[in-house]
Amino acid sequence: MPSTVVHVAFGLVLAIALLRGTEDRGALVFLVVLLVLPDLDTVLGPIMAGAHRTVLHTLLFPAAIAALMAYDTRVRDRSLLRDRLGEQWIRVAWAGTFALGFGHLLLDYVYLDGINALWPLRDQFYRLSGEMVLSTSDGLTQTFVDLSPDAPEPERRSRQTVHVNNPVEPSRDPPPAEPVDRLFPFAVTGRELYLIVLAAFVLAARRLQREGPDEA
Repeated sequence: MPSTVVHVAFGLVLAIALLRGTEDRGALVFLVVLLVLPDLDTVLGPIMAGAHRTVLHTLLFPAAIAALMAYDTRVRDRSLLRDRLGEQWIRVAWAGTFALGFGHLLLDYVYLDGINALWPLRDQFYRLSGEMVLSTSDGLTQTFVDLSPDAPEPERRSRQTVHVNNPVEPSRDPPPAEPVDRLFPFAVTGRELYLIVLAAFVLAARRLQREGPDEA
């Protein structure tokens, strides 16, 4: 699964693209905290089976944030958030919500065991897998969605049956008596390291753009 560092890197690139250079240091700190937040459900593992990739990895989490912000800023006559935080932080909050969904939750959705996307409304892990190919003999084919009338029902994978290894719970089995090797991944593939380096480059480039040639 992508490490928390990869989630932060990818999410920051998305958020910075939306903010178009209006982010400041405070906004970046806020975005980092928001992008780290879903992985805090690992600490619930010892008291709740399958907590990781469930409690804070549900897509209802960013959806609820977006609904509340939309009501406050688009429906109400006077926005509490706009009055207290200002217009810039409204943009930061929207960009952060987008980055949370696409930079963390949906990035986990395409990896290994996926996420418990609709929890607590439905306790089932979902994962996006398959391929889309344009063939000179078969035309365009895809395996992401099985559209055949006799397609089998997807296997029910709930938090009771799915365990995603993490530093708090390195495995589903009880820890042995000897010291447990707890891994805190940074980058486990070249693609993940690339995303981290890309985010560092984007942050540095934004800083240089704001300073300008006369201030550098």
